[in-house]
Amino acid sequence: MSKPVKTEAELIAMAKAELKAHCPDGMAITVLRSADSWEFRASADAATAAKPGYPECVAMLVQVGDHLGLQYDLKG
Repeated sequence: MSKPVKTEAELIAMAKAELKAHCPDGMAITVLRSADSWEFRASADAATAAKPGYPECVAMLVQVGDHLGLQYDLKG
């Protein structure tokens, strides 16, 4: 059975909803595609990256991406 398909925007919105209470504002999330999978990437300006909790937020984003990657495929 194949996984449901989501767009990049839908996946990013799902990740932001899960991280909303834990992460500082200003973090950008993008989707990096590979051959048959995808993962999230975080980026931020220096001020945002220096905020308390930013490294933990990036780690949480990786976990959220792993979890969502098991549930959804990325729309081509």
